[in-house]
Amino acid sequence: MKILFIILGVILALFIAFQIYISMSIFKTETQVYKVIREEKQFEIRYYPAATMAMISSDIKSYSDLGSSGFGKLAKYIFGGNSEKKQIAMTAPVHMEVGDTVSTMAFVMPAEYNMDNLPKPNNAEVSLKTSEPEYVAVIRFGGFSSASKIEKHRAILEKALQAKGLSYHGNFRFLGYNPPFQLFGRRNEVIVALDAIEFEGLEQQ
Repeated sequence: MKILFIILGVILALFIAFQIYISMSIFKTETQVYKVIREEKQFEIRYYPAATMAMISSDIKSYSDLGSSGFGKLAKYIFGGNSEKKQIAMTAPVHMEVGDTVSTMAFVMPAEYNMDNLPKPNNAEVSLKTSEPEYVAVIRFGGFSSASKIEKHRAILEKALQAKGLSYHGNFRFLGYNPPFQLFGRRNEVIVALDAIEFEGLEQQ
């Protein structure tokens, strides 16, 4: 029995050490640049400058199916599945958007890359694009994401925006920041684009 407790103790210690290592490595991961324009009680308003992304598009209608279908294709691209067999660092967050006709999943490319120096994907399903600068409203939640949690926070964000009289457009999108094997300190966000006229120029202040 004593040996069993020792084994369990060692396993637990290794598990905790692994989770600490994962959490520490996340802090070193390059995160997409943005500026907080305003903080509200339930959400914040951010400005995102243009960013270069690798993206897949499909007609999938759920976040779980989109993730399982798209992640491997995008990961293969950055792990050498490209014209130069180049390894490209993983960044955060992963962007996911489920639309009525087209759904997308995208990895943000490290800041050192642009459309001129990124290698061409080997997989024709992976495309490269530069996003438009935008102002967005963002609500954050922890733990593991799910369709129900995303919908819950989408509804909260939508209601909060309506209460503030803020105009928004396009689909609500999901941003995921953590690998699936990270159990603690997880970060998830639901965002939606805002009409820029009210906030234009604030990112320079």
